[in-house]
Amino acid sequence: MISLNVNGRDVEVDVEPDMPLLWVLREELGLRGTKFGCGMSLCGACTVQLDGQAVRTCVLPVTGAVGKAITTIEGLGTPEAPHPVQTAWVDHQVPQCGFCQSGMQMAAAALLAANPEPTDADIDAHITNICRCGCYQRIREAIRDTKTGV
Repeated sequence: MISLNVNGRDVEVDVEPDMPLLWVLREELGLRGTKFGCGMSLCGACTVQLDGQAVRTCVLPVTGAVGKAITTIEGLGTPEAPHPVQTAWVDHQVPQCGFCQSGMQMAAAALLAANPEPTDADIDAHITNICRCGCYQRIREAIRDTKTGV
């Protein structure tokens, strides 16, 4: 059994130690907001936060998350109390298809927690997630709009 803390809740999973955290979250814990994109840690669709840092989970063994606070998109905010990033995403109508957006929001929230006033260069350097729809300008605008609200 492997013990994890996911969205503030302690859980135990009976999985192989090298199973990617992505599949533990999706298949073992039913947290489907974290998406599978490329499987090579390139696109960022699988991004969650470990101890507040944006981390891609498709290649991270579950044992790499032991002893760390894991926050998924389900733990970032709720429909009743959305995270400021989620509110900005709606206000700026960021997503088109929306597939990459949970990972993008997790990366944006981690950036803003570490740097509440990021420049465009900071955003470009830290938000390396890929959006196939090309919503980058709206993503940048939403982050700029959120930066004073976090």
